[in-house]
Amino acid sequence: MVARIEGHVTSGTFSLDGGTWDVDNNVWIVGDDSEVVVIDPAHDAAEIADAVGTRRVAAILLTHGHDDHIRAAREAAELLQAPIYLHPADRMLWDAVYDAAPDAELADGQTIPIAGIELTAVHTPGHSPGSTSFVAPALGAVFTGDTLFQGGPGATGRSYSDFPTIIDSIRDRLLVLAPETVVYTGHGDTTTIGAEAPHLQEWIARGH
Repeated sequence: MVARIEGHVTSGTFSLDGGTWDVDNNVWIVGDDSEVVVIDPAHDAAEIADAVGTRRVAAILLTHGHDDHIRAAREAAELLQAPIYLHPADRMLWDAVYDAAPDAELADGQTIPIAGIELTAVHTPGHSPGSTSFVAPALGAVFTGDTLFQGGPGATGRSYSDFPTIIDSIRDRLLVLAPETVVYTGHGDTTTIGAEAPHLQEWIARGH
């Protein structure tokens, strides 16, 4: 079977620095009819498990540790019988939600094989210290979490985030991908590297 990307939207809240906001999150399932990985199983573990069905889940990959992205991860891992991967630089965010550590650490350059293709973990800090994107060249895709959206960088106005760092990550790690690469984001619509790259200087001038 040919690997493919399936998207699902789940709804819940995001809390940090004393505030709480309603959010819709993108959940990405990558694989074929036999095996998949799940990227950011947000809010509704049962709904995500229904979408996966009887397929084997090789891994749950977290783009970062903000609570809207991780709060349902442990329940999803139990339902899907899959290990959770998170970059260690976001452990303080994880530890604010869970007592026990994630199952495995993500490292820059690590490859995750699934359904005859590979996803490569690319450390893209700025939105959070451990933010990680997943590049799937065979699918012409990158999963950027909250690092790059349609229209610009992810938010950097809260704890553990930094605007110059996210700009460096986007410029040096993401905009070097092929222009036709589709950007699958943590919230909202997809875009492409080619659509976003011309606006880098505008983002820098805007400063947020």
